[in-house]
Amino acid sequence: MFSFQEQFSAATKNNLETQLALFTTLTGKTLESVEKVIELNINVAKAALEESTGNARQLLAAKDPQEFFALSTAQTQPTAEKAVSYGRHVMTILSGLQSEFTKATEVQIGEHSRKLASLVDEVSKNAPAGSENVVAFMKSAIASANAGYEQLTKTTKQAVEAMEVNMNTAATQMSQAASKAGARVASVASVKK
Repeated sequence: MFSFQEQFSAATKNNLETQLALFTTLTGKTLESVEKVIELNINVAKAALEESTGNARQLLAAKDPQEFFALSTAQTQPTAEKAVSYGRHVMTILSGLQSEFTKATEVQIGEHSRKLASLVDEVSKNAPAGSENVVAFMKSAIASANAGYEQLTKTTKQAVEAMEVNMNTAATQMSQAASKAGARVASVASVKK
């Protein structure tokens, strides 16, 4: 039979190992996501450079102001759509990261909570008389920590969902604004002809 000190020492060691494993997992997932965002940004920068060079050449080749405005309008819509696409891609990466964080944390915290509850049960069996209040407090603290974690997980999921909704709303509004601006420029160009 283990003494309380041996049990506590083993639990502390296990807790540190669990935290280290969780930290390592979360750091790895974060670095993967950062790598994806960097790769996305490099690809977007390359494409934007090529596209802006082509667009500038088209605008410089315009023969009159109406053609210039028509070309400018035609270039606005795809740019807005690409910005929206970029934002959605970033949100996909962030949503994936949040999902991975949640999954890794749930596994690690669940295992840790189970082991801690088991330790408290084992210690409570060997606890001296009159320590029932301490054991009850420890069990209550574990239950409160688990409830807090569950609330944090729900709040994080809600925040990511709200960001996705806001991103989609902004994308829709941006596309509509680009279409309206294009229509206005086209109507001004046709009036000047």
